[in-house]
Amino acid sequence: MHIRPFLAQALRSVTSGDRTYHLWMGSLTAIMLLGGYAYIVQAEHGLIVTGMNNHVSWGLYISNMAFLVGVAAAAVILVLPAYILHDVDFSRAVLIAEGVAVSALVMCLGFVMANSPGYPWKWWRLTPVIGLLNWPDSMLAWDVIMLNGYLVLNLAIPLYILYSHYTGHEPSKKKYVPLIYVSVVWAVSIHLVTAFLFAGLPARPFWNSALLGPRFLASAFTAGPAFMILLLGFIRSHSKYDIPDVAIQKLATATTVAAQANLVMLLSEVIYEFYQPTHHSMSARYLFFGLGEHNALVPWIRTGILLNIGATFTLMIHPLRHNMRVLMAACAVLFFGIWVEKGIGLVIPGFIPSPLGEIVEYTPTWVELCVTAGIWAMGLFVLTILVRVALPIELGEARSPFLEQPPAPRATRPRAAPRQYDNVRRARSR
Repeated sequence: MHIRPFLAQALRSVTSGDRTYHLWMGSLTAIMLLGGYAYIVQAEHGLIVTGMNNHVSWGLYISNMAFLVGVAAAAVILVLPAYILHDVDFSRAVLIAEGVAVSALVMCLGFVMANSPGYPWKWWRLTPVIGLLNWPDSMLAWDVIMLNGYLVLNLAIPLYILYSHYTGHEPSKKKYVPLIYVSVVWAVSIHLVTAFLFAGLPARPFWNSALLGPRFLASAFTAGPAFMILLLGFIRSHSKYDIPDVAIQKLATATTVAAQANLVMLLSEVIYEFYQPTHHSMSARYLFFGLGEHNALVPWIRTGILLNIGATFTLMIHPLRHNMRVLMAACAVLFFGIWVEKGIGLVIPGFIPSPLGEIVEYTPTWVELCVTAGIWAMGLFVLTILVRVALPIELGEARSPFLEQPPAPRATRPRAAPRQYDNVRRARSR
């Protein structure tokens, strides 16, 4: 009987707000409509309207997908200590982290869909059993299953907890803790499976590295917490939902350690590629130095690495890391740097040069840029909705109307004191 009031409360939370909130949601909606129009153009004419071709078959879409899988997996940094280790410092931030995971997964699936030709209703062919998913032989099939499974887990667990709080009940650990254990393992698995999807292509030597899986995890545990720090700082400054400083500082410490590990692994890859270069190092040479006149990615990767180094060293200085403004700026720089390194700097160079030695550079078209912007707007739209629904419940401002106490009975006149008590009271007063 609490479901209808719960949905009504969620709808009120999403549709009410000040002018800034409506301007934000309206802007995201406009960008999504522009992205939808660009996607219709792509579905009508095929992937020929993009910058991808027979040589570079993965471009901006898969670059963003590879990056956002890490953002989604990084929610485990808060889920593990909050639910399993019972760290109370993260208790008020863990639901926000799961909301980030849900929005990132929605964007991941959107980018996978955008990279496929045709309209979305043809996707029933990828459904297990009734379609042609080619599971378990295909690594892409594993990736699709892992992404959808992790999305279901990150929707079910917070929804159960929020609904329990809304109805005034304590969530039963017997119901959600087993799912927490599954989600922790699943979070690591989705990123490793994505890494194996790249590393399992023998014709692409740029990805043939046993270090690719750990590099994916290191960059994920850098970019994901960096974005969560930005979001938690914004929520704390623009709402009554208090996030303790110790939670943000613990998250900043984890981000710093992961950023250091990411730089170490990047250095290891650079030394491996260039200390004794072979013809298998052509993709790395194209990425970092260019091949003749072909050097479109050189300024991108150099900028991304410089941003990563600068932000990492900033976070390593304790007084700067404890300064909230500096921390927010460093996390924003680090997030963008990882996006360049892990997205554009990882996916596109794997196709240049081709296995036949041909060099065909890739430049995204307006269709790809608009679709990409629309999917990012969709993810931020979903994240905003999830936060707007969760905060009133967690603050205790939204509760089921069935929990209201009945009105107190009308006060009655006290009985007259017995006469013998009156005699005692007079004696004491004397």
